[in-house]
Amino acid sequence: MWGYVRLELTRTLRDGGYVIFGIVMPVVMYLVFTNLGLAPGDRHDAAIYTMVSMAAYGALGGAFNNGSGIAEDRAAGWLRQLRLTPLTPAEVVAGKVVTGAVAVVPSIAAVLVAGVLVNHVTLPPQRWLAIVALLWAGTVPFSLLGLGNGYRLSGQSAAMANIATMLTLSILGGLWVPVEKFPSWLGAIAGWTPSNSYAGLSWRIAFGDVPTLRQVVLLSAWLLVFGVYAVYGYRRAGRRA
Repeated sequence: MWGYVRLELTRTLRDGGYVIFGIVMPVVMYLVFTNLGLAPGDRHDAAIYTMVSMAAYGALGGAFNNGSGIAEDRAAGWLRQLRLTPLTPAEVVAGKVVTGAVAVVPSIAAVLVAGVLVNHVTLPPQRWLAIVALLWAGTVPFSLLGLGNGYRLSGQSAAMANIATMLTLSILGGLWVPVEKFPSWLGAIAGWTPSNSYAGLSWRIAFGDVPTLRQVVLLSAWLLVFGVYAVYGYRRAGRRA
């Protein structure tokens, strides 16, 4: 499986779209959103809040990008070749998830570094470590969702579906505009989204709070749902390959 992971990582890092939309764009958006005055608190607190938001947004982009090329792989017969290897469906999906987990690291790091260098964000070392760990580990459900779309849909349809899903979850989850500024009915919906729980874990840590049990349970539940979806999609795609 690790040979498979190395191959997939090489392919990902050579993808120009990954560099632009997964690394460059979140940093640019962070610099823009910092000056819009949408985040709560003074300038320093707003910079921290927006930094976490855009790091989460960049990580989502990297996670979903990981699944967008699956449909092309299926059309090229790559999934059929994988079925001839000793890899089980769960191992193939796990390998792609590991690839996605590694690929989101530059996205997260770029925004956090911009926060330090441009907006002079300062946090205790243990908070930095916790934020990075939560932003990194929390992308797994979204990698699985992106993979499921890639396995189930055709080439261009999968890419469009992943982009649309990423943008919808980012906006509805409060990564672009804080949920507090939403209408009450939309805020209630946002509270159930995986993206809101995902970013919420790091928002709370950044301001010295402890993540809520509800956030952990919700994100874990979405992880299970998206995991089943990804494995089902791979099995179905393999039968059609």
